[in-house]
Amino acid sequence: MGRKRFDEMPCAIAQTLNQVGDWWTLLIVRDAMKGARRFSDFHESTGIAKNILTDRLNKLVENGVMEREEVGVRGQRQEYILTERGEELFPVLMAMQQWGDKWIYGEAEAPIVVIDTDTGEALAPIKVVNESGTVLTHRDVTRKAGPGLELKAVG
Repeated sequence: MGRKRFDEMPCAIAQTLNQVGDWWTLLIVRDAMKGARRFSDFHESTGIAKNILTDRLNKLVENGVMEREEVGVRGQRQEYILTERGEELFPVLMAMQQWGDKWIYGEAEAPIVVIDTDTGEALAPIKVVNESGTVLTHRDVTRKAGPGLELKAVG
C-alpha cells in the first residue's frame, strides 16, 4: 500500500510533505547540503537501498529540489545539485535538528553541532518571528484564507 498523498489539501505543510516527506528524502537533502553530489556519496552516507535512492533522487529532481548534472561522458555519470528551492530547506532541517537535540538527545548529548564557518559560533535556536522581530508561538497566530485559497474557491 502506498502512502497517502495530500494533492487536494490546500495546506503548504501538506504540499511540502508531498515533495519532501518520504522516508530518506530529507536525509538526502541534508547530505547534499554537506557536499554529497554523486549517487555513490548518498548511498555511502545513508546506507539506503539503491532502488529507493534512485526513486528519491528522481522525485527530488522532478519536484525541482535538486537538478541532475551530466559530468564526464554523457549519460555515464551524473551529479545531483540542490536548486534554490532545495537550498531553502536549510532552516527546516536546522529546526528539525535543534528539536531532536533538545527532545531526543538532550542538548548536552547532541551528536552534531552546526557551526558558522566565519565566526565559529553555534547556530542560535530557530525561532518564528513576525515582521517586527517579535518571537511567536502557535498560540500567538491565527490563520486566514490566502490568495491561493480564495482563487480556488472562486474557480
